Order: sequence, then C-alpha cells, then structure tokens
Amino acid sequence: MRFAALLLTLMLCSTGPVGPVAAPAMTDIARDYVQLVLALGLHDKDYVDAYYGAADWRAAAEKSAWTLAEIGRRGADLRKSLATASTPDAELDRLRREYLDRQLSSLLVRVRMLGGERLTFDEESRGLYDAAAPVLPESHFEKLTAELGRRFPGTGPLVDRYEAFRKQFVIPRDRLEKVFDAAIDECRARTTKNIQLPSDERFTVEYVTGKSWSAYNWYKGGFTSVIQVNTDLPVYIDRALDLACHEGYPGHHVYNVLLEKHLVRDRGWVEFSVYPLFSPQSLIAEGTANFGIDVAFPGRERLAFERERLYPLAGLDATKAEAYYEAAQLAERLSYAGNEAARRYLNGQFTAAQAAAWLEKYALMTRPRAEQRVRFIEQYRSYVINYNLGKDLVREFIERRGGTAGFPARRWAEFAALLSSPRLPSGLSGR
Repeated sequence: MRFAALLLTLMLCSTGPVGPVAAPAMTDIARDYVQLVLALGLHDKDYVDAYYGAADWRAAAEKSAWTLAEIGRRGADLRKSLATASTPDAELDRLRREYLDRQLSSLLVRVRMLGGERLTFDEESRGLYDAAAPVLPESHFEKLTAELGRRFPGTGPLVDRYEAFRKQFVIPRDRLEKVFDAAIDECRARTTKNIQLPSDERFTVEYVTGKSWSAYNWYKGGFTSVIQVNTDLPVYIDRALDLACHEGYPGHHVYNVLLEKHLVRDRGWVEFSVYPLFSPQSLIAEGTANFGIDVAFPGRERLAFERERLYPLAGLDATKAEAYYEAAQLAERLSYAGNEAARRYLNGQFTAAQAAAWLEKYALMTRPRAEQRVRFIEQYRSYVINYNLGKDLVREFIERRGGTAGFPARRWAEFAALLSSPRLPSGLSGR
C-alpha cells in the first residue's frame, strides 16, 4: 500500500514543468494509518482490538513485516503529510484531522514503549490516551473508607466487613445467564427508544474463565459483537446492569455500531474500521460505556428495575436492594484508588503484593479480585484511567452541552452525537 510520502515523491519527480504540489488526500492518509495500526498489531497482540476492513489490507500488513523502527518512521512521515492535507472547514472534518493526528501520535508512543522506553504512569497515559488522571493522596481514600467504615461497623479489616455484606447479593451461577439476558433486554429497549440503530445489529454472549478482565466486547464489524463475561469470580447483582450497559447498550456495542454506520459506511472514513486499544479512542469508548449506565438508568430508575426484575430472577431478597444500592454508591467514590495503585506499581513505588494490598484497603477488593486487578494492570498498564476519568470527562462534556439529568432527551441526543463523532479526550474538557 502506497504512503502519502511516496505519493509526494513521485509527483516531484514527474516529467514536465513543476507546479504546486497537491496536498495529500485524507483518504490515502486514512488508509496508510490503518496499515500502520495493523502492522503494529503484529508486534503487540493486544493492540488491535477490532478490525473489519478489507481482508487484503491485513494480509498486506502481515506480508510487509515492518520492524518497530520502520513503523515509527512511517508514522512520523504520515503525521507530516496529515499536517499539509486539505480538509473542509466543517467541524466534523476538523475533528477528523485532529483525531488522526492524535491517534498517530499515540501509535508512535506505543512504538517507543515496545522498543523498551520507560515512561512514568502519567507520561504514558498522556501519550497514549490524551489525558492524565488526578493524583490523590492516601488521606483522600482514608477519609472515604472511614465513612464506609461507619456504615459497616465492627472489628477486622473493612474489606472483610463489606464483603460479608455483599455476599448476600451474588448471582448464583445457574441463574447468571437469565439475569444477564433480562438486563440486556432492558438496556436495549431504553437505548433503541432514544438512539436509532441499524435493524440488523446484534451480539452474542459467551461465558469464559481465566481472564484478567471481568467482561469484554469483541466487535466484529457488520454491526455485530461478541461479548464475553468472565465467571472466575462471583458476579454481584449490580454487575448485571453494569455489564449489559457497558459492553452492550448503550456502551461498546452501540459505540462501534454507530462509528461503523455513520463514519465508515456513510462517510467512507476507513480509519474507523480499525480500533487500536492503546489510543485516545479508548478513553472515549470506556468513558461513554460507563456514563451510558447513568444515561440509560437515571436517578433511582436503576434501583427500581433491579429490585422489581433482576432480584427475583437471581433468587435474591429484594427487600435488601435499597441497602445494597446505597452501599454501592458509597463504594463507587473509591474508584480512583485503582488508578493510584496502578500509578505507584508502574512507577516502581509498589510491588505487586503492595498494589494488591492497597486495592484491598482502599478499593475494598477481596484478595482474589485485587490480584486479578494487578494482572490487569500488568497487561494493560495505564489503561485503567479510561474507566473513571473517562466517565467523568464524558459526563462533564455532555452536561456542559445541556445534557443534564433534568433534560433526559437532550442527554440522550448529546450522548448519541458523541458516540458518532471523532472527538478526542482533550476535546471533552472545558478547561
């Protein structure tokens, strides 16, 4: 596949009078970007999260077998070509150019990392995801856990007292599929009422073990996904809606479907036919997937649905739903404790055991769950910021544009528009 730099060389070397050099076409740049992402995926098994473009493009990438150094050189050249590319003045086209530039910049950072360069946690997250999570002192989490401790009085570690309470809300394994299906049905009904989706969109669910994550959406193109749910550890009742929304409606599945429909098919923007996991796109993907839970189930609507529909299907005591909901709301405020564990572990301040102990103490994870999270950090590193920081940035962006809880129709409209656009994490902040 030719690169824009090669195209410019050929034009300059052509016979006849030399006139102004034409600006490289965005279509050529987008195709070359896809080739680079696929080529880097040969060096990093986790890098290409999804690809549904032409099969011969993947074959060409495999045949090229470019080294990391070659990918780095070509990526830098492509950014230069992008800087001179001609694009319309429309906002969406401007966002497209900015998106491609930042995605290429992120790719070059990943090349450097794979080549052995060590970055701090924050340097890595800025380079890969166009954002950095706030640094919070241990005293911040001590204050929050003290508040939870008053909610669960007693002796022994707070994580043990909290877990003893939560055990009442584990979905029995033989009821998990039924509960999850009901959650998916409700999430889809609420989403399709507010977002128009292709009539043939669909996904299948698989239950797996031996993974460092709790669930994963594998987008296949053609408006289809495979969602895998990890059953290594107990699945609590609130996770049914979390996963159904996050992985399905209006989360990852809807995000990928809308990008394929509006950008790849309708506009021919082929760069969206590939999804590099370690890139700014992931903060948008994870942030919208997490905030999508609140969009679909605002206020206490979530509690009402879980109590009336999911608790009976799981065989759990629905009279305790209110207490569990309130405890979960308090515990969610500890989400940034996971970022701090990852930051300190990856910066060399913590060992793996110390990171797990921190997660037990301040994220209230049981030891098996904390160890699973440490494995996730080892595999995906600073990716952890995309969940909570991503959610906060998406919420602020949509509410700043009028999509507050008091205006649900506007919230859905702004949410759908974000899902269908090439907006970057740095473009979400009003600061």
